[in-house]
Parts: sequence; structure tokens; C-alpha cells
Amino acid sequence: MLKTDYNDAAQKADLTTDLLMKESLTLKKEASLKTTANNISNFLADMPDIICMSHLRWDFVFQRPQHLLTRFAQHSNLYYFEEPLFYDGAEPRLDVTTREGGNINIVVAHLPNGLTPQESDAHQIKLIDQFLAERNLNRFIFWYYTPMALEITRHLQPELTVFDCMDELSAFKGAPPRLRELEAEMFKKADLVFTGGQSIYESKKNQHPEVYAFPSSIDKAHFAQGREALIEPADQANIPHPRFGFYGVVDERFDIELLRSMAALRPDWHFVIIGPVVKIDPADLPRAENIHYLGGKNYKELPVYLGGWDVALLPFARNESTKYISPTKTPEYLAAGKPVVSTSITDVIRPYGELELVHIADTPEDFVAAIEKALAQREDTAWKAKTDEFLSGISWDITWQNMVGLMQIAVNKK
Repeated sequence: MLKTDYNDAAQKADLTTDLLMKESLTLKKEASLKTTANNISNFLADMPDIICMSHLRWDFVFQRPQHLLTRFAQHSNLYYFEEPLFYDGAEPRLDVTTREGGNINIVVAHLPNGLTPQESDAHQIKLIDQFLAERNLNRFIFWYYTPMALEITRHLQPELTVFDCMDELSAFKGAPPRLRELEAEMFKKADLVFTGGQSIYESKKNQHPEVYAFPSSIDKAHFAQGREALIEPADQANIPHPRFGFYGVVDERFDIELLRSMAALRPDWHFVIIGPVVKIDPADLPRAENIHYLGGKNYKELPVYLGGWDVALLPFARNESTKYISPTKTPEYLAAGKPVVSTSITDVIRPYGELELVHIADTPEDFVAAIEKALAQREDTAWKAKTDEFLSGISWDITWQNMVGLMQIAVNKK
């Protein structure tokens, strides 16, 4: 069971709010704990089970949903429903596997190929209803990452509905045509809407009376391991320096042409790319002797790889799919003590660029020049102290505590 001092959490939340205001962040509805520590503790002690409906596979990349939901799972059961898998001749069924000692349950529908969307939804509704009945799940909270799940859950009656809007999904490649329509319905049904960054908050704040910005947070102790002298992984150890790295999903948000140009401009530099390639053809990726694709790594391994880089990169394309992103890796890179260079992503510019914690550049030539400046920053003690001061007010524990406080208020209103 997670041992948490809620009075301390409340104090940290207040410090976080003060820090963000001092740094000129305009998070007008940045969530803060509005209930007493005792009330939050009581709420958690009697919290209903969490049913999460997500478009993301639990084991794909450890990110925002896992950081938040593993904390909930310390206090109640979590049922994490992934999107269905389709097989020839499959009998409709739910596959349930457990994580973290049994409190985290990953639920996946297995359905036959060839179903219409309506048939698929009908099968899933039946399976979910059976699942809830078999487990006597009468009290639960819905936690949504995808509005598409309303098609199979709108008939159910949760004690609370939370929409954690971490991305503008309608801007992603392959987004379902009905996504915008269902998101509008989600805003009508949700009791609370959390957003994954400030820019997406600005986009959504007028669509619901209870929208709160919760930008990317961090597990500082985990990524601070990147500051230590660690034994390098075998697949990175022999890559020459200077070494510049990125980890994350390589998809339409990643600027492959920027990488291609930089590698050509500086053949003596080496670029390390870690993460799965999805929604783009691997054949389209730039190939050169100084570009190294190491594939996906698990969350525990990331600090070891990060620790071996000279500068960490955020080479995001500037398009509709990146307009509202708030990269979690920004504070993670900084926690490892690495200088960072990013393209002009709004939620990186504000606050990190404005505070001169991260270098911002877009063209290949400017990005290369920014990397050269970042290389000189590695021993800048003043920059490191300023970065650490900023990061001291950020943690997933604080973010989660703030969310719990708002959930308690919402439950009391019902």
C-alpha cells in the first residue's frame, strides 16, 4: 500500500502553484487540493474501483496513464480496458491479465474478424455487462482516455466520470471519423475534465465548467539516475560521442526530415533514437552511419540510456498532431541533468523555453547551432540549479493528489 502523507502533499501542491505563478505560467485553473488532507484520505479509503477505457496498450509505453493509474491501484482495483483485438474465427471473450500484485487488471476483448462497427460494439457491451455482473462491480469510477469508448459504456452508471484528455486525438493519423462527435458527448457526460497540458486546456476550457490543466509531470528520483555513472547498455556503449538522443514513439509527430538533415550536416555527430515506430513506414526513416535506431526500451531502462547522451532532443514536427502536445520527456530529460533542444512546441516553449531551461530551434541549421550551445551548457552549474529549482515543484505524486482532491469535491456535489 502506498504510504502518503497527505498534509505534506497539500503543502507541496501549494509550493507548486506558487512556483508556477512566479515563473509566469498562466495556468488559471491549475488544479490545487481544495479539500482537507483528512477528507482525501477518507475518500481514498472508500474509493470505488476504477474502470479506465483507453486507446493505449498498457504495455506499449509507460507514460501518463500508467503514472496516474498505478497510484489509484494502491487504493482500489483498476480495470484497464484496451481496444479489442480481432482474430479469424475468434469466439467473443474478455481476456484479463493482472499486474502489480493483482490490483491492476488489463482487460482486452477478443472478437472475430469481419464485424461491422455496430456488431463489434454490441459484442463488447454484452461482454462488459457480464464482466461487471460476475465481479459484482456496482460501485465504480469511469476514467476515460478515448471518447470512442462511449459507444460501449454510455448505458452504465458510474459514481463519477473523469475524462483525462491527454492529447487532441482527432488530429492524429488514422483518427476515427466520429471522434469529434463523441468527444462532444464526453464533455456532456463527464464530471471532470483533466488536460495533459496548457495548450490543450486553452482549447477545451470553454467546453466544460470543470476543466483543469495538469501538464506533464515527472518521477524525479527515477530519471535522476541518469546523472550517475552507470554501466551503459551494450547496444549503446560503442556509439561514439558526441551523442544526441530521443526516446518516445516514432510516428507522424517525429520530424524525420529534421533528423535526416542534421545527420547530413554533422556526420561526426551520432543520433540515438529509442522507441517503437508506428503509423509511419520504417522504410521512410532516414538511414546513415551516424543514426542509430535501438528500438523500444522499458521504462526502467530509460535513465541508463539517457545518462549516456550529451544532449537530449525533442525533434517534433510542427503539424496538427503536435499542436497541443505536452511532452512528458521534457522534465524527464532535465531531471537527468541533460541539456535539451526542442522544436517550437507550444508547451515546451512555455514554460521551458521562456525560462531558458530548454533551447528552441526549428530549421536543421538552427537546431544544429542550438545543440552546439547545449553542449557548452553541460557544466553550467547555474543552469542546473535553476532547472532543479523548477523541477522541485513537479511530481506525479503532486499531480495525482490534486486530481484526487478534485474528484472528492465532484463526488460531494453529486
